[in-house]
Amino acid sequence: MRKIIGMVLMTSWLPFAAMAQPSKVKHVILIGCDGFGAYALPGAEMPQLKKLMQGGAWSLTARSVLPSSSAVNWASMLMGAGPTVHGYTEWNSAVPEIPSADTSRFGLFPSVFSLLKEQRPEAVSALIYSWQGINPLVEEAATTIRVPAKDNDDFCADTAAAIIRAQKPVLTFVHLDQPDGVGHKVGHRTPEYYQELKKVDARIGKIVKAVEDAGIAEESVIIITADHGGKGKGHGGKSLDEVQIPWVIYGRRVQKGQALKHPIITYDTAATIAWLLKLKTPESWRGLPVKEAFR
Repeated sequence: MRKIIGMVLMTSWLPFAAMAQPSKVKHVILIGCDGFGAYALPGAEMPQLKKLMQGGAWSLTARSVLPSSSAVNWASMLMGAGPTVHGYTEWNSAVPEIPSADTSRFGLFPSVFSLLKEQRPEAVSALIYSWQGINPLVEEAATTIRVPAKDNDDFCADTAAAIIRAQKPVLTFVHLDQPDGVGHKVGHRTPEYYQELKKVDARIGKIVKAVEDAGIAEESVIIITADHGGKGKGHGGKSLDEVQIPWVIYGRRVQKGQALKHPIITYDTAATIAWLLKLKTPESWRGLPVKEAFR
């Protein structure tokens, strides 16, 4: 009887835990919007992003790691682990303040870019970033195409779109510096902040259109998320406005119109990308793929 019960339990557990990767996912596009608090999305005029939500899956209760600041969270998002493991602990970390618990052959804590380079060296990857603090977080030798946009989100989106159309990278990460800039200068939950989100949405739309123009939409998964939110003119604290971030996923075999119920931490983003691209993850990673999002 005990053996039979065990078999029943194992059978009921397997479909979710042992779910195979969605077939034919050949491209992942990650769009990160700096300082985009999840609280703002429901009331924001963002038709492009909301269209992706309608055709995909999302969470408005995904969380950053602490502190709710930039470099520590971009590192966690790309490295599949939190700051006590990867060692980047501040808003502007350029080197680990705590020695990393693991390093890739490129000399930094393993990122999703280094996993791709090590396991599929022929795969094209692209890193396009508006904030220069992204640069030291991703191993240069692990990227094929690398474009520092220097605080120009329009250039960033246009360049990413051109690269996607021409090169069709396996992995593309596009960092946009807004709405963080407006959050610092004017404040979160202000009319100016919501006005900036309209521009962010247009940039997202450009990148999504490029995926369609490149003829790879049926083989792609697009993820839109943020490093942190904000409160007043800052961030770094423990309020939900600062900690909760949007997490939207759209594309190949993604559930349609699905609000995700399980907790998502920003380091689950790297784990989800690695799972989609069939990359083996290191023991040092703590993230889990968000399998709930897929059919």
